[in-house]
Amino acid sequence: MRHKILNVVAILFALLMVNSGLDKFFHYMPMPEDMPEEIMEVMGAFMKIGWLFPLIGFGEIVGGVLFAIPKFRALGAIMLFPIVIGINLHHGIYAPEGMIIALIVLAIDLWAIAENWHKYLPMAKH
Repeated sequence: MRHKILNVVAILFALLMVNSGLDKFFHYMPMPEDMPEEIMEVMGAFMKIGWLFPLIGFGEIVGGVLFAIPKFRALGAIMLFPIVIGINLHHGIYAPEGMIIALIVLAIDLWAIAENWHKYLPMAKH
């Protein structure tokens, strides 16, 4: 039963990441109209850079797909880790009202990393 619950959580997490990544390309999720000026400035800077959102979106899509497949979950978790840290930093600094969701996302990614720790050890042995 535990294994099935964890797989469902992993698939939901993966769908969240893939959806977020696709939105960076197709912009189908509406932005709230009452966003603080500071967040609008940060988002404007990200958009001005041009290549940043597509790069993050690509990482979210690839990492999310890998995370959904149990055999590749360890790779997906490590790929998504810097993105998840960025999400938490963003919410911690600019949008604390979303911090609970950001921490849940971090906990799921850390769970996957901890569950697959043995797969990372050969990289650290040399």
